Amino acid sequence: MNNKERKHIWGAMRAPFFRILWAANVVSLIGTWMHEVGVSWLMTSMTLAPLIVALVQTSMVLPFFLLSLPAGALADIIDRRRLLIAAQLLMLAAATGLGIVTLLGSITPIVLLLFTFVLGLGAAVNAPAWQAIMPELIPREDLPSAITLGSVAFNIARVIGPVLGGIIIGIVGPGTTFLLNALSFSGVLLALFLWKRQPTEQTLPAERLMGAIKTGIRYTRNAPQVRAILIHIGVFSFFGSSLWAFLPIIARSRLGLSPSGYGILFGFFGLGGLIGAALLPRVSHISSLNKLVAASTAFFGLTIAILAFSGNYILIATALLIGGVSWLILISTFNISLQSIIPSWVRGRVLSVFMLVFFGPMAGGSALWGLIASWWGISVTLAITSISMVVAILLTRQYRLISGDNLDLTPVQRWPQVIGKIEPAMEEGPVLVVIEYHIDPGQSKAFMEAMRPLKSIRMRDGAFKWNLFRDVTNPDHYIESFIIESWAEHLRQHERFTVSDKATYNHVRSFHTGEPISALHFIAEPIRREK
Repeated sequence: MNNKERKHIWGAMRAPFFRILWAANVVSLIGTWMHEVGVSWLMTSMTLAPLIVALVQTSMVLPFFLLSLPAGALADIIDRRRLLIAAQLLMLAAATGLGIVTLLGSITPIVLLLFTFVLGLGAAVNAPAWQAIMPELIPREDLPSAITLGSVAFNIARVIGPVLGGIIIGIVGPGTTFLLNALSFSGVLLALFLWKRQPTEQTLPAERLMGAIKTGIRYTRNAPQVRAILIHIGVFSFFGSSLWAFLPIIARSRLGLSPSGYGILFGFFGLGGLIGAALLPRVSHISSLNKLVAASTAFFGLTIAILAFSGNYILIATALLIGGVSWLILISTFNISLQSIIPSWVRGRVLSVFMLVFFGPMAGGSALWGLIASWWGISVTLAITSISMVVAILLTRQYRLISGDNLDLTPVQRWPQVIGKIEPAMEEGPVLVVIEYHIDPGQSKAFMEAMRPLKSIRMRDGAFKWNLFRDVTNPDHYIESFIIESWAEHLRQHERFTVSDKATYNHVRSFHTGEPISALHFIAEPIRREK
């Protein structure tokens, strides 16, 4: 690894608070993986029914499907530090409760699933805010480093946590493992309490929760680059969930492993992740994003294929090592690509949609594969998902991923404000904006093509209806119109306009001839229909 690649991985460590939070997070993640091994082992101690065991994975990730959108909206409209503290406290309470119930001997499969679900609720609230604070802690050029280091922390824990958890389970049982996980949250909580976060200045009223959720969904729907990432991650998650659903049963029934043996086997996946983190800077420089994603997906499908039929410990451990490399490269590539193309004002919401699309198919997939395995067996089910994952590479290749290295997401500080004879109330609306253009008829096709990305920007940033009209009496006269929900939302639309967006708008303006472009603003009047 050369000096440039080392800088790519470790650059974010130059920020003091990032180092503290990263170290605390490693300890917390070790506790989480100890906990996950404990949950899987405890459930297989009570039942080996494929559907019930697969529901453990569902109960872990279903909260992300249910809470990702509101959690992402909250991460953008309230103090992220306070939200993180609340989420960490909820997870601490859930892990403590599960540990006490287990030690008292009152645990059942239903109780185990319920506590796992509550712990997942805390994780679902925590995740978007955690991802969204990264650009607050480090310079933009170190963002890929921070994301990669987050994956490194995750995989360090995935190596140490399962092994340590397996040893502790073998000595004192899973109840103590759950209590140790509860204790592991204390380091992150202390770091968050000590963090002196600078509040973001707000010139407009704070968005309401439901409005913020709708804004996040609208942004995602009108950002083609974001949609491409979501399609890839959703397909990968759906088929890849089969590995997590059946690994505990394979370890216990097919390989006959002890708790520590299962922990060591689990650790091979984490070790693969660490290797993947070391390889990522190099392979990302010699391969395009799309080729990297396709190759990593194929190797993960190979991992599942080996798990489908092999009963050899060394072969399965090797497969998990390969799977860990592929998983790290895929998740980091998707995350880096996503965070490089979304601005700060909507980061929490878009990341929440990312998590929704990742964990939703994983939750549904785990339950579905468990049900299918109840009929056809685990080997056949894993073979189906392995083949389907490879086929999906061909079906999704039209959705190209891009890097946001050339984007400038800095808000345009001096975007012209509307000055009128009346000052509308913030809640008044809808608002109609009409912009007139005069275009050389010979440039009309190029002009309309230039309007395509501008339409995406308008609708992504707040408009719910957009049109381009041509004057039937004057072929060089065009009108762009778009409608926004309220006056406050239109002012937010101004604040959301970035330097890269302005370059797109300037390209559109370059086709205009004659007088300066005029923009008209209209507020809807509430006229009722006749009875």
